[in-house]
Amino acid sequence: MNFIVNFLFSMFSTIAFSVITNIPRRAFLACGVTGAAGWMTFWILQTYFHQNIGISNFLGALMIGLISILFSKIMHMPVIVFNVPSLVPLVPGGPAYMAVRHMMNQEFTESMEKVVTVLVTAGAIAIGFMFTNVIERALKRTRSNLRMR
Repeated sequence: MNFIVNFLFSMFSTIAFSVITNIPRRAFLACGVTGAAGWMTFWILQTYFHQNIGISNFLGALMIGLISILFSKIMHMPVIVFNVPSLVPLVPGGPAYMAVRHMMNQEFTESMEKVVTVLVTAGAIAIGFMFTNVIERALKRTRSNLRMR
């Protein structure tokens, strides 16, 4: 049951953000599936494999990036159309809020713990997208080398 609830909520939140950011209507479902796949990767790694937040976010972002490339080829749209809304479930809004809240209450130790969580999460997401870009370029290079032969 948790699996279905997590999938549906992450899909609907991604679609809602797609509407807000004026993504073309024909890409809504693909964005929803991409965001849900990224969140489910993160959630499964956290819940069942007890991975740390950095690895889970890295692999979630990598999943989003790879699926975004696939949908961009299928739907003939830029990759960013799928990347941006799909990141919404992974964004560390809760820890960022708690960091500011602890800071305002002068609980600096707790605040710094949350700041580190936010920075690790943001870094892992950025590295995941960077790896996606590297993988895409390597595949293009390999494909063009095979065509030249």
